[in-house]
Amino acid sequence: MSTDTNFAVLGVPASVVSILDGLGITTPTPIQAATLPDSMAGRDVLGRGRTGSGKTYAFLLPLLTRLSESGRRRQPRRPRALILAPTRELATQIDAALAPLAQPLGLTSLTIFGGVGQNPQVQGLRAGVDVVVACPGRLEDLMQQGHVFLDDIEITVLDEADHMADLGFLPGVRRIMEKTPQKGQRLLFSATLDGAINVLVKRFLTNPVTHEADSAQSPVSTMSHHVLHVDNGSHLPVILDLTAAPGRKVVFTRTKHRAKKLAKQLNASGVPAVELHGNLSQGARTRNMDDFHSGRAQTLVATDIAARGIHVDDVALVIHADPPVEHKAYLHRSGRTARAGNDGTVVTMMLDEQVRDVRDLTRKAGIKPTTTRVQLGHPLLTELAPGERSYAGGLVREEAPARGGSRAGSGSASGSASGGGAGGGSGRGRGRGRGRGSSSSGAGGSGRPAPESGRGPSEGGRGRGRGDQGSDAQGGGARGAGRSGGRGAGRGRAGQGGEGQTGGRRSGGAGSGGGSGRRGGSTTVYSTSSGGSAAAFSAGTRAGSRRSR
Repeated sequence: MSTDTNFAVLGVPASVVSILDGLGITTPTPIQAATLPDSMAGRDVLGRGRTGSGKTYAFLLPLLTRLSESGRRRQPRRPRALILAPTRELATQIDAALAPLAQPLGLTSLTIFGGVGQNPQVQGLRAGVDVVVACPGRLEDLMQQGHVFLDDIEITVLDEADHMADLGFLPGVRRIMEKTPQKGQRLLFSATLDGAINVLVKRFLTNPVTHEADSAQSPVSTMSHHVLHVDNGSHLPVILDLTAAPGRKVVFTRTKHRAKKLAKQLNASGVPAVELHGNLSQGARTRNMDDFHSGRAQTLVATDIAARGIHVDDVALVIHADPPVEHKAYLHRSGRTARAGNDGTVVTMMLDEQVRDVRDLTRKAGIKPTTTRVQLGHPLLTELAPGERSYAGGLVREEAPARGGSRAGSGSASGSASGGGAGGGSGRGRGRGRGRGSSSSGAGGSGRPAPESGRGPSEGGRGRGRGDQGSDAQGGGARGAGRSGGRGAGRGRAGQGGEGQTGGRRSGGAGSGGGSGRRGGSTTVYSTSSGGSAAAFSAGTRAGSRRSR
């Protein structure tokens, strides 16, 4: 690529070039410089570039440019361009990159994915939109319901096509692609080009131009790779030490349960961390990623859902808490660091029983890591994650509904005019509590007021609320007490260590209900809390440091 190559020379409109300049994007990456001339000319393009190579702008720039020049107008329920992505996070990220570039061109966009209500998406389609960024499942649902038609699609983009194949989305992708006009332009971008991708290429791309801007194993070139051989007792303390260092870190686990547990352990030890996995609601996933982007949490504990396409600036360290099953996952996970020409460090934790698996994994990935047997206090840990360790405060759950659980428990409390009740518990539990009320209030919430005077007790009321582990939830109402104190019973559901409020519509006394039961899936939101120390973590968790599957 010549030094004088720039976006204007490649045909990007001046208004968009100005936006890119404001974002600090002035020089095309190799994959952008290679593909833009053909994609701007309307050719079908097959682009292979490693994660972090700039594929998103490689398809956004020609898509927006060609839409702005085509002269066609958007119609209700008939978008003009379609971008398919495998995960909600990637779809959201693509749309966030697209929006500022589309604005000066007068173009609009809409994200479509599951896990959230469909009505806003249906309304957006009905109003008319230029670009739809979608996950295959929800898009097919809306197509079958007649909310969207793809017969006016001018440009179709498949991003992370290999990941869609890995996730089993290809049948849906094929059905969607068959509804788009054959004469439309199609752009397919992927980190790898294998047999499953070739099926799509042969079926839907017309005389495609193939560009491979870098080799399949190029992510390793700007990364340093280390394998830390640890015993069971050192596994968690070493991870804690690395994540307590300054800078952003991404920690990968194999299972959703493991990600949730590890994030909880880090927070309990004073290292702010958020989790990302398939058991979280869309709202929780969005909030947790916002916390990670903003720096409120500097550690993201994730399953492979975050290994594809999720971009966060300045991730200095990737930790494979659990080695991945296959080498492609290793490369994609590791690609969260060393992006856009920056250096990065990748650490794989290895137990004695994992030696053979890790050796095979790194060989297939084409890397030769440095393997070191370590424990807490080893000087290599400071080299891998420089800086003073901080255990100032983790993040604790604040609010969300829980799913699943059993009912049990009891408790008591006294109340005031403010209403509401608190109760601890485990999982989703139901607790009964009795409390005294005042100022025309009774425990368990509010509802029908008592007479102006009198000392009669209130009729026990019930309020129901749902709570997550360590969370708050709002409950229903109850019948109130007399002006001077009364007694009332309140019922609420509370999560583990959480608060279930049986608040009411008018007034109510405070009441509490304990609860215990099985833990269910949860939505997680966080607030800052004080934490422990590395020494306390090491001593307190050594016995329980074996990895839970």
